[in-house]
Amino acid sequence: MATETATATNVSIEHGDWRAGVAGGLAGGLVFGAMMSVMTPGVLEMAIPAMYGIEGPAGAVGWAIHMSHGAVIGLGFAAIAILKPDLDDSIGTSLGVGAGYGLLVWLALAVIVMPIWLGAVGFPGAPPLPNIGVESLVGHVVYGTVLGGVYSALSN
Repeated sequence: MATETATATNVSIEHGDWRAGVAGGLAGGLVFGAMMSVMTPGVLEMAIPAMYGIEGPAGAVGWAIHMSHGAVIGLGFAAIAILKPDLDDSIGTSLGVGAGYGLLVWLALAVIVMPIWLGAVGFPGAPPLPNIGVESLVGHVVYGTVLGGVYSALSN
């Protein structure tokens, strides 16, 4: 006759706080959006709404879409935090990882996806592929840095 023994295992879901990811994404989106408004105003007013078939100028719609993108990308950061549970232990680590995340987001989404998407919807001002712009790079790294800082502050 066999004997079975059950062992309880604790699973923690405390790391990777999705609320901190969304809040950080919104904060980063706000800062990045303010930078874009000054450096490249046509992106928020024309290009971002055009991705969804909205003809501009549509500044308020562009802002709403941009902030939604920021929140969703912030969720991605929170998902990464699950893989690195000590991410929020140090503000410096979180800022650095956030900056790196912003760089990766820029490379994937701004350099590659956005020009393809805008070309596919027939936007006349679609940037070339690859879309390498210093303003965009700096803005995405700032976005990620703010995201990382807010995430660290709120997830502890």
